[in-house]
Amino acid sequence: MNEEFQNEVEAINSIYGDQSLVNSNEDGIYILHLPQHAASLRLQFPKDYPAAPPVILGTQSSGESGRKGEASHIVEIFRDVLAAIYRPGEVCLFDVIEEVNTILPSTTEEDDADDDVSATIQGYGGAIEVSLPKDQELNYVESPPWTLSEVVTELKSVFVARCAPVTSPDQAKLYVQHLLESDKKVRSATHNITAWRIRGENGITYQDCDDDGEAAAGGRVLHLMQLMELRDIMVVVTRWYGGHQLGPKRFSIINAVARDAFVRGDFVKEDPTAKKKGKR
Repeated sequence: MNEEFQNEVEAINSIYGDQSLVNSNEDGIYILHLPQHAASLRLQFPKDYPAAPPVILGTQSSGESGRKGEASHIVEIFRDVLAAIYRPGEVCLFDVIEEVNTILPSTTEEDDADDDVSATIQGYGGAIEVSLPKDQELNYVESPPWTLSEVVTELKSVFVARCAPVTSPDQAKLYVQHLLESDKKVRSATHNITAWRIRGENGITYQDCDDDGEAAAGGRVLHLMQLMELRDIMVVVTRWYGGHQLGPKRFSIINAVARDAFVRGDFVKEDPTAKKKGKR
C-alpha cells in the first residue's frame, strides 16, 4: 500500500466510520461498506493506484435490509460514477462515494416523524435557529449543488470543504441545515466551519461566518473569500479531529481546502491570493 492509498483509507474510515474500507486479506482487494446503504462492495486496487483506477469486482453483501436487485443497481451506479470521476494519479474514492450517495436514496436512515425540522448554528452573533415546516423541508430533499475539495489528512485529522452558490442568507442557512440533517458523518464531525458572502442591492455585501468551536477559523475563511473577491457563495469546512494537536497549521489546511473547493467549483478563474509569477 503506497502512502497516497494509505492516507485515503484512513480518510474514508475517519469520515464514514471505522471499518468502512477494510482489507479482505486478499491481495489488493478491499471491502467498502457504503455509508447510507446496506450493501458492501468488493474493490480491487492495483499496486500503482492511483496511477491506475480501482476495479469494482461486485457485491460483498446486499445487507439484511437490502431489496432484491438493489445491490446490483448500486454496483452499476458505482462503476459509472468511478468512470466519470477517476483521473490518473488522483485518489478518487471519497468523491465517488459522495456522488453515489447523491444519486441513490439512503436505505439506512429512518424518516423523521417530527412535524418540524430545525437546526442550530453557533455563529458570530450567537445561536441561529432555523425551523421549517416538514413539507417545506421536503422541497430540498435533493442535495444542494455542493462542490467538494480534495480530502486532506494530517496526523489523522481529516479536512474537507464543500461550497455552493447562494443568493440569500436564508438560503445559506438552509443549506447548512440540509447538510447537518442529511449527513450524519458531517453532523458528528468535530467542527463544521461555515462562511458566506452574498451580493445585495446597492452594492451591499451580506456576509457571516461560524467558527463552530474552532476559534477564529470562520473569520479566516471569510477573510479568504474577501481576498478572492467571492460573492453569492458559501462554504462549509468539516474537520474530524484525529487526536493530535496541529497548532496554527490547522488554519492553513482549513483555508487550503476551502480554496480548493472554490477553484474546483469554477467560482474563481484566478486565485488573487496566489503570487503572480514574473515574466521570464
